[in-house]
Amino acid sequence: MRTTHEPYGPYEKFIKAPLDCFLATCAVIVLFPVLGIIALLVRRKLGCPVLFSQDRPGKNEKIFKLLKFRTMTDEKDENGELLPDEVRLTPFGKKLRSTSLDELPELLNIIKGDMAIVGPRPLLVKYLPYYTVEQHYRHDIRPGLTGYAQVHGRNKVSWDDKLQMDLDYASHITFLGDLKIVLETIVKVLMREGISSETSATMEDFRDYCAIVGRAPEEAGRK
Repeated sequence: MRTTHEPYGPYEKFIKAPLDCFLATCAVIVLFPVLGIIALLVRRKLGCPVLFSQDRPGKNEKIFKLLKFRTMTDEKDENGELLPDEVRLTPFGKKLRSTSLDELPELLNIIKGDMAIVGPRPLLVKYLPYYTVEQHYRHDIRPGLTGYAQVHGRNKVSWDDKLQMDLDYASHITFLGDLKIVLETIVKVLMREGISSETSATMEDFRDYCAIVGRAPEEAGRK
C-alpha cells in the first residue's frame, strides 16, 4: 500500500527546496554568458528551436516541461517518422551531451520548482505504466539535475539498479549526501564517464528492458 513520503530530516523538509532555487538562480546569473554562447552555437548548427522541451513526470508524477539545449536534428524518413537518435545526434550534439552542457537549461526548471539540484532524473512519461509499485516511489520527491544513479554508472547501469538507487536516495536525503553527489557529478562530467550505454547513443528504452525481463505494463503501476 502506497504511503505518504515523510521528509528524512530538517534539511529535506525546510532547506533543500529554497536552497536549490537560490543556487540555481546564482548559477544562471554567473553562467549567463556561457548559456548565451551555447544558444548561439545551437542556433547556428542545428537551427531553431534552440531549446528542446519535453513532458516529464515530476513530484507526485505531475507532468512538467523539461528544458534542454537541442542536440539532435529533425531528420525524418520517407514516412515522416523521426530517424533513430544515433542518426540525428550530431557531432556538436555529442559534445554538448558528453560535457552535460545540454542540461544547463534545467536550471530554469529548478528555479520554477519543478526540479531539484539533486534527485532522481526525470524520465519519459511513457515509462510510467511499466514501473513496479515500489519504483513509483521515486516520484515522491522532485526530480534532479543530477542524482545518486548518475554518479554511480549513469547510462551504463541497468534500469532496475538505477531505479533502486533512486529509491535509496529518496529514503535518505541529507545535505552532506547531496553535496557529495554534486562533487562527484563534477568529477564525472570532467571525466565524461557513463554518458552512453553499451548499445545505445543514450540509454536503452525502458519498455524494451521490461520486455526482456518479462515485465508487462499491466503488471506494474500504483496499487
